[in-house]
Amino acid sequence: MTKKAYTATEIKKIVEEENVQFLRLMFTDINGMLKNVEVPVDQIDKVLNNKVMFDGSSIDGFVRIEESDMLLIPDLSTFLIFPWGSEHGKVARLICDVFTTDGEPFMGDPRNNLRRIVSEMEASGFTEFDIGPEPEFFLFKLDANNKPTLDLNDDGSYFDFAPLDLGENCRRDIVLELEKMGFEVEASHHEVAPGQHEIDFKYSDAVEAADNIQTFKLVVRSVARKHGLHATFMPKPLEAIAGSGMHINMSLGTANGNAFYDEKTDDKLSPTAKHFLAGLMTHARALTAINNPTVNSYKRLVPGFEAPVYVAWSGHNRSPLIRVPQARGLSTRLELRSVDPSANPYLAIGSILAAGLDGLKNELEAPEPVDRNIYGMTSEERHEAHISDLPSTLHNALKTLAKDDVIKASLGPHLYQSFMDSKRMEWESYRQTVSDWEREQYLSL
Repeated sequence: MTKKAYTATEIKKIVEEENVQFLRLMFTDINGMLKNVEVPVDQIDKVLNNKVMFDGSSIDGFVRIEESDMLLIPDLSTFLIFPWGSEHGKVARLICDVFTTDGEPFMGDPRNNLRRIVSEMEASGFTEFDIGPEPEFFLFKLDANNKPTLDLNDDGSYFDFAPLDLGENCRRDIVLELEKMGFEVEASHHEVAPGQHEIDFKYSDAVEAADNIQTFKLVVRSVARKHGLHATFMPKPLEAIAGSGMHINMSLGTANGNAFYDEKTDDKLSPTAKHFLAGLMTHARALTAINNPTVNSYKRLVPGFEAPVYVAWSGHNRSPLIRVPQARGLSTRLELRSVDPSANPYLAIGSILAAGLDGLKNELEAPEPVDRNIYGMTSEERHEAHISDLPSTLHNALKTLAKDDVIKASLGPHLYQSFMDSKRMEWESYRQTVSDWEREQYLSL
């Protein structure tokens, strides 16, 4: 999206001219769920003067009840009017940072935390961390009560089109709505699984990219509902077909351009790119807890469905964890393929950046690329090539995260503890659940 540096006066003028009746103040909780406080337009002065308060104790991962009052500080550059729902007057949104009543940024706010890591990056001499996400999602039919079913809306596959791709009109409407909101959509297509879709939009810097992912999810769900469909970003809603990922393309920038590009090296990758890559690989297992934060995420991270399972990199094939696309110059980038769309984008992007910066700080060396199909290698061959596995469960990922001081520090003490508490509860709930599969296998014992 193209951000504009709005002033409070400009926003008030637009609100009046466009007949905006409600302002939606949006923020994100520890689990990546978009939250909002909606106020009528006659409260606009209160909003723009940073006077809107809410109960932080009601939000997962925020604060205890005895310290619940929090402030929503709107980022004026995120102002936009939603292109739908104008029956009772238009609705505009502002993405907010969460502050304490003392006027300090609340470090339990994922967006504030990402800003902190970006500041550390800037102190290292870089101007931006550009992120190009590739979020995937499924479309399911709704039943007569508008509840989601497990019936997919089509039987299409990779790059299919109508009549096999029955989600084409829905996907096209999503693209149109995104473009009205300022997104520069680069491509949209049917993905490999039935009912699965991908829409790619132009890269932007770290905080804006996370904002865009959250806005994207809201648009996809809203438009799908108008088509009588349910859009889900669940990583693996059905067995035996591919799950949904959210590949993250990334590059560091300086005043001189893309810091990952170096025309003097054989592969045109700079030492900065190689050290950053090494940081990602060094911390890959701990990053998995944040980039794949649900029990269901690990049903996707299995061999055979194009999702990465092994810690390796390559410029020539798509089986490793990290791919280095062949484009160079301004397009030089690393692609981390493990991230899924259930991840909190502020936490995911922040921890990825922290891992890369650690690689730069300590001049970590990346191993040799693996240009073979890793899925076809034996365990002995992988061992000889020093290829390790990603954690196979949320429980194992959390144990790895607990041992990685760099990734723990990327969250900060408050977010780290809140994240671990939340995810341990999720794992315990799952561990105590008896599934249909277990009953089918063992009820006759």
